[in-house]
Amino acid sequence: MAYTALYRKFRPLTFSEIVGQEHITKTLKNQITIGRVGHAYLFNGGRGTGKTSAAKILARAINCLNPKDGEPCNECEICKAALSGSLTDIVEMDAASNNSVEDIRQIRDEVNFLPTLAKYRVYIIDEVHMLSTGAFNALLKTLEEPPEHVKFILATTEPQKLPATILSRCQRFDFKKISNENIEKRLKYVCDESNIEITKEALKVIAVLSEGAMRDALSILERCVQDGETKIDENKIKDLVGIPKLTYIHKIVEAIVKYNVEEALQSINDVIKEGKDIEYLLWEIIKYVKDILVYKTTKTLDLYSDEEIEKIEGLEKEIEKDRLLNIIYELSNMENEIKWSTQKTIMLQVGIIKLCNNQNGIQLNNSNNINSSNNGNNEKINSLERKVQELEKKIQNVSNKPQNTDNISGKVVSEKTATVKEVPKEKIKLGEKLKSWSKILDELKSEGKRVLYNNLVGTTASKVNDMVIGIEFPQGLNAFGKMLLEKPENISELERRVSMECGNSMRIKYIDAKQVEVIHKEENPIEQLAQNMDLPLDIIE
Repeated sequence: MAYTALYRKFRPLTFSEIVGQEHITKTLKNQITIGRVGHAYLFNGGRGTGKTSAAKILARAINCLNPKDGEPCNECEICKAALSGSLTDIVEMDAASNNSVEDIRQIRDEVNFLPTLAKYRVYIIDEVHMLSTGAFNALLKTLEEPPEHVKFILATTEPQKLPATILSRCQRFDFKKISNENIEKRLKYVCDESNIEITKEALKVIAVLSEGAMRDALSILERCVQDGETKIDENKIKDLVGIPKLTYIHKIVEAIVKYNVEEALQSINDVIKEGKDIEYLLWEIIKYVKDILVYKTTKTLDLYSDEEIEKIEGLEKEIEKDRLLNIIYELSNMENEIKWSTQKTIMLQVGIIKLCNNQNGIQLNNSNNINSSNNGNNEKINSLERKVQELEKKIQNVSNKPQNTDNISGKVVSEKTATVKEVPKEKIKLGEKLKSWSKILDELKSEGKRVLYNNLVGTTASKVNDMVIGIEFPQGLNAFGKMLLEKPENISELERRVSMECGNSMRIKYIDAKQVEVIHKEENPIEQLAQNMDLPLDIIE
């Protein structure tokens, strides 16, 4: 018998088994009970929150021969055929791989035929945002007025990519992230059914790592039992996903609290040598510092043993709340920057050195009355500053490697032999300013997109032409910032937001004010006269 993954084996078969979406399942059951089932539904939400499972249950429930309180019986001829996949009246389509106009035209032709066995022909279209523009247009009329025997259930993780004409034709249900408590309960049920022994701490770790996605939680659990052992504890999960042990985290945080840069760097190197993931390491450090702050404020913590709480208590007595908050803020910024960096280890080391070099009250003193202890402190500080400068130079060298090539031979030309020609500054004309640019920046900041926001602070946006918005950098654009901003996902994100504000599809252009000559258009007096007199003049430059 073929092996079945846990998330498939324990897929919910009724609405009551769907975890954490009671606000949706209650409404759907009520619609089925009173006979007010809509013709088109849109299920929206993050991955692993139950969208596809709810769609399959709804498709069976409206066709079930013996429904009870809006639930499918899963025992009748229709339900059994649907569960086995042999019922041709329930069609599941993945829009990621079937996104052409021809695929939708095939559906449009099929809807005219009556169901072969069931009461309704149901189309479940997953990842519907992947359909092409032509496919959406082909679907519009059928989706608005389908035959009485046809129902559509669309599922997506990105509803903002759907045309408004599609959204307005569907009943929308938003699936929220599943709470850690609900994930733990479901995992406990799965473990009991599968004869898996698991500790409470392990359940909590899996729930946190899954980030509200039940499918991810079941996948992590499944990986833990692949070695044949049915006993799972917290350490096994952390080893599996690359999370460093708490002893290492405590050593690193303790070193930061005591400004011991050598100990902090040594502990980080030990963690990296074990092959642990740097982003997980940062996440654990931030979480541990947050817990110290919580304990300092409330004197209570739930997830730690008495020995671990004793260590936390020792640290919280040596540090103020303001510094704990500052460490969390700096580490969070570091986490955002490391995601886009190819030199993660170097950036982590630089960040830790800076945190260990922020001791209040120690200043460089060049007067003649310096005592021996102050000289020792100054030497340590100077040594730390040199380390920071050396690491920062390494990052800069990586970002600014010379890429000059000979056009004929293709060989790399060294900086010494390369001839530099003066290139006249390009002239770029900017027109009307985008008034909502500050609003876009505020949204990026509030949504946690710190990398984009930090690199766009101080910029202005103006129209270059009817299809292009120019983002001007008055202080210039450095190589590292340019590399980040030119990532396809960042350009796509900015173009989407700018297009929404402008009301039509727009592209963006980065303008370095120090590299190009920016000319702000002055209002043409003839054009102004035409506007004042309401004359239909087209002024061609």
